[in-house]
Amino acid sequence: VALALIGFAPADLQRAGLDAALKGDPVVFCPGGCDAHGGEHPLDLSPLEAALPELKETVSAVAICGLFAVRNPRQEIAARELVRALGLPTTASHELSAKLDGPKRALTTLLNARLISMIGRLVASTERFLRSRGVTAPLMVVRGDGALAPASFAKERPIETILSGPAASLVGARYLTGLDDAIVSDIGGTTTDVAALSGGRPRLDPQGARVGGFRTMVEA
Repeated sequence: VALALIGFAPADLQRAGLDAALKGDPVVFCPGGCDAHGGEHPLDLSPLEAALPELKETVSAVAICGLFAVRNPRQEIAARELVRALGLPTTASHELSAKLDGPKRALTTLLNARLISMIGRLVASTERFLRSRGVTAPLMVVRGDGALAPASFAKERPIETILSGPAASLVGARYLTGLDDAIVSDIGGTTTDVAALSGGRPRLDPQGARVGGFRTMVEA
């Protein structure tokens, strides 16, 4: 995938494990971004526009993160529409988190973009299978916090399905036992996951789930 950063400096790649997560994937820096109150710095998307013809041939998706975009997402939206016009899947950071830590938000967006094509193939394959069996019910996906979401949501924000297996087990355990507080062990073919049910709801990690060793902004 490619990462488009608006208003950030190259030195910001050293924060939140962003450079390690990129693994050599392309990065495009565009002038712009916002201040802490949402006031906009002049936006210049020409570096992204110039890179897009090559990116269209070499990446499966684009992640976009703007400085203080959670205060004002207008510049991220402009970049997202530019990328989508070429038919490339894209994720903007304000769609995934309202928290301020820019590099960590960029990391979360990058990892989400990396999952888009994989989850898209999985959902499409599952939908084809259901149709072939005459099943017309809508396909739903469990999120990492135990909630249900439409398959269309999972295709755009697949990172929010991280740890959905243990989360589903927590919800199922509460339904089967009626207990509000419990420790639930989910034993599968290769792993055993242990999670807590607190007050009838899955206990979430407030610092964000780890994905591939990287701390994200996804509550799970």
